Amino acid sequence: MTEDSQRNFRSVYYEKVGFRGVEEKKSLEILLKDDRLDIEKLCTFSQRFPLPSMYRALVWKVLLGILPPHHESHAQVMMYRKEQYCDVLHALKVVRFVSDATPQVEVYLRMYQLESGKLPRSPSFPLEPEDEVFLAIAKAVEEMVEDSVDCYWIIRCFVNQLNNKYRESLPQLPKAFEQYLNLEDSRLLSHLKTCSALSRLPYDLWFKRCFAGCLPESSLQRVWDKVVSGSCKILVFVAVEILLTFKIKVMALNSAEKITKFLENIPQDSSDAIVSKAIDLWHKHCGTPVHSA
Repeated sequence: MTEDSQRNFRSVYYEKVGFRGVEEKKSLEILLKDDRLDIEKLCTFSQRFPLPSMYRALVWKVLLGILPPHHESHAQVMMYRKEQYCDVLHALKVVRFVSDATPQVEVYLRMYQLESGKLPRSPSFPLEPEDEVFLAIAKAVEEMVEDSVDCYWIIRCFVNQLNNKYRESLPQLPKAFEQYLNLEDSRLLSHLKTCSALSRLPYDLWFKRCFAGCLPESSLQRVWDKVVSGSCKILVFVAVEILLTFKIKVMALNSAEKITKFLENIPQDSSDAIVSKAIDLWHKHCGTPVHSA
């Protein structure tokens, strides 16, 4: 038996007895022991496998640039991050933009606005669409990360990644969705076109909010592992898989309004299976991309 086939046999065995990812976890632990973390290898790992929950926050912080690759600097850098967090929060309290009664996700939004020079003149001003996106992402991260300093920095850097690194890629995703849905199920795509639903699908929920508010935390973080490590295209395959999973339901609906309403509130109990199948689809069509948008 070759080394690869032995490994595959062991992986299949582990999966059958409920130890899926045992070897992957060991591989990640080896990567995390390096004095200088190899960003490229961490990206590759995150693209190929789901991150173990106990290491997810650390890996995300390194890949998002919150922490440097050098281990010995982590404690000091996080101390600086905490000081900056406290200074910004204090400034907002001084100008009475937030108080102890302000919901935490709104506090994060005001901090982000202040740091990016977009703080409105008054907290009573209506929110912009980009603020609604920020709040949706913030609510999702708040479910995943306990520490408020870590939570803010992950939200901040994740949103910056969407606005900067993926700025040109995100508007192309609806077209890519149409392309891959056509390859997977052309009849389903034809039905969407016949109902004039294709242009009215919840693309903002899917691609701007990255499924925040659509998928539960356990499923969402597996998708975001891929986004954080370099591929926003995974979002396309999650959307495609949602359509394939609920094909019978969608085919039975005959108006764009009904289809969109259903897709905005999909049943949560299928989400883990949807994400697993979406990752398989992504690998099938794209291989295992690294740093691919």
